[in-house]
Amino acid sequence: MTEFEDISLEEMISDGFDIVAEEINLSDFSETDKNSEQRTFPILPVRNMVMFPNVVIPITAGRKTSIQLLDEAQKNGEFIGIVSQKNSDLEQPGEKDMYQTGTLAKIIKIIKLPEGNITAITKGFHRFKIKKIVENQPYFKAEITKLKDSQPKNKEEYEALLENIKDLALKIIELDPNIPNAANFAIKNINNNDDLLNFICTNASFPSTEKQKLLEEKSLMERANKCYEMMHEDFRKLELRSQIHQKTSKDLDKQQREYFLNQQIRTIQDELGGGPESDVEDLINKARRKKWSQEVEDHFQKEISRLQRQNPNSPDYNVQRNYLDFFTDLPWETYTKDVFDIAKAEKTLDKAHFGLEDIKKRILEHMAVLKLKNNMKSPILLLVGPPGVGKTSLGKSVADALGRKYVRLSLGGLHDESEIRGHRKTYIGAMAGRILQSIKKAGTSNPVIVLDEIDKIAQGLHGDPSSALLEVLDPEQNKSFYDNFLEMGYDLSKVMFIATANSLSTIQTPLLDRTEIIQIAGYTMEEKTEIAKRHLIKKQQEENGLDGKSFKLGNPELKHIIEAHTSESGVRTLEKRIASIARWVALQTALMKEYDPKITIEKIDEILGVPRPKSLSEITGVPGVVTGLAWTSVGGDILYIESILSNGKGGLTMTGNLGTVMKESATIALEYIKAKHDELGIAQEELDKKNIHVHVPEGATPKDGPSAGIAMLTSIVSSFKNKKVKPHLAMTGEITLRGKVLPVGGIKEKLLAATRAGIKEVILCEANRKDVEEIKKDYLKNLTVHYVNRMEEVVDFAIEK
Repeated sequence: MTEFEDISLEEMISDGFDIVAEEINLSDFSETDKNSEQRTFPILPVRNMVMFPNVVIPITAGRKTSIQLLDEAQKNGEFIGIVSQKNSDLEQPGEKDMYQTGTLAKIIKIIKLPEGNITAITKGFHRFKIKKIVENQPYFKAEITKLKDSQPKNKEEYEALLENIKDLALKIIELDPNIPNAANFAIKNINNNDDLLNFICTNASFPSTEKQKLLEEKSLMERANKCYEMMHEDFRKLELRSQIHQKTSKDLDKQQREYFLNQQIRTIQDELGGGPESDVEDLINKARRKKWSQEVEDHFQKEISRLQRQNPNSPDYNVQRNYLDFFTDLPWETYTKDVFDIAKAEKTLDKAHFGLEDIKKRILEHMAVLKLKNNMKSPILLLVGPPGVGKTSLGKSVADALGRKYVRLSLGGLHDESEIRGHRKTYIGAMAGRILQSIKKAGTSNPVIVLDEIDKIAQGLHGDPSSALLEVLDPEQNKSFYDNFLEMGYDLSKVMFIATANSLSTIQTPLLDRTEIIQIAGYTMEEKTEIAKRHLIKKQQEENGLDGKSFKLGNPELKHIIEAHTSESGVRTLEKRIASIARWVALQTALMKEYDPKITIEKIDEILGVPRPKSLSEITGVPGVVTGLAWTSVGGDILYIESILSNGKGGLTMTGNLGTVMKESATIALEYIKAKHDELGIAQEELDKKNIHVHVPEGATPKDGPSAGIAMLTSIVSSFKNKKVKPHLAMTGEITLRGKVLPVGGIKEKLLAATRAGIKEVILCEANRKDVEEIKKDYLKNLTVHYVNRMEEVVDFAIEK
């Protein structure tokens, strides 16, 4: 179907419609009684037009269903309902694609056009609303409800408003060259106010959606007001277009005119007490109070001169103004004085954090060198460890110990290089990168900035932020860090950066090379108990509005919470459990119920729920089950490796969501057993006629790495020999086809996980002895470590005789 058009009366007159009009007497088409007898009405959806009552309008139709509707309606003398489509692009609109409010109309005459389309001259009578669609083939038929216009209460006000609309319409006709002059004649000759309003609403250049809102408005007064507002907006646009046209058509002296306008603006701004002169003065006054080098001073003078030359009304003026605001807000050579009381700093660190001896030692070393030399490049420390061990909060303690300002910068999920380096100031909405914004926020050029979650930076479409950090975190380069917004180097060498990460695997090697890596392992049971007693209980009592005597948790109770209600390397979950107890106490206090402040283990289980079962309840119940030690991003953990034999042809099956390296470890273990079966005491017939299935439970969790090699070997040998593995024994190590056991990483985290799980003995590679010796003996007091070099030693020790 061709596009429906709303053709104004003036267009009809200019197109020869006056000849048709002479043949038609509109008085013959007044509303008759047949309208009241008609129960269903054909519905004609139209595009890009809205019909109003008492307006004559032509409608061009090319769709077969529309032509059929118009022909049958004319023959039967029926009224038709004309409604607008919501989306003008639809060729076959459905019931939901058209508005429910339209205008009841009568077909005056149908004119057949040469291309097969027809034009129907229609006259609107009533607004209506579709009650129910009763037919949709070959065209829509519906039951309708007639809508009555609400007459204005104040007729004088209504008439005055219509006079204003009429005057404004005449002005629009004069300004708009696209409207024929005949429209002027038509408007002047409409005497009825309602008809005038409907005629203007129909023929105005409003969007169809706005015309539909006018049609749905039942109050004539409101319809007139909305129409007047939209006409005003159109008139302002036409006036502006006319002014622009006049400006371009006249050969004005541009420089003289701009000078005159600028003088007027200056006069107005002087009266108001502001303006570009005051902006420049403010910036110069701020610059006088700054301590910066001659290079920075020269750059500032150059930029302030550029601001003075610019037109205050131009967009570039605001860009330059914002740039100089940021430039003068930076602290440049403003530094806080470091506190060199090392004994006091040590007490501050010990008070805020229990344990973490390596990082405390490193901070105190830095302070000692700084005190002796009085000037040194700040180190860039990278704290790596599982969640909840206090990496982020440690930065605040370091800042307090040094007497410096503290800023935390979260990098998790960052994927745009400009977040680090900033945008060029020519871009709309340009701003400096987060590093310089943090410096500005701190108000000093030597703060402690914590770069949190540096391992979770993502690479996006707009560059690699971790590559942009290479300059920031290089002590040799960050003396003149270049920010795109600042457009000159800024000295970051006095800033102390402390980065935190859960894993090193996702961090670029060049970035790691620029940092001093400090591994923070998980806490032991004793450390967690001390942290809870010193910090967590007091913190939760304060946060929940309780005093220090509201409840007490002794060492046995805290150890029960840690063992039975948490499973973590840090203390974040432990704090949540203590918070649950604090909220329970707060509820009892608020309800004025009596309770025992000394919280017992039974009461803890009542508050926190059923305790977690022991991890090692069924480890060594049957042959083929071995306990392995694993390292994860949240600390160490134990995992079980199971194997079972079945009749077959010596095949190997592996399950448990295993990665490629872990599958290879199982393959190596089986091939080694086949090669050394006589030494291991396994018959060749067993290897040929039995299939082996290796499974690692918690199948939904992906697992990979070579450290489960010796555990897989032990599990398979245990199944073939049908002998159990020693109880309370765990192991970790990589295996080779030559029978050697190789060292693995994450030893401290793995051994701490073993102690948490109640393991008493651990098998490690001899090369891992140095890793164990670095761990405090107190951590391993209930653990015996056995060192091996070859697989035979593992099998001899692990499997019961």
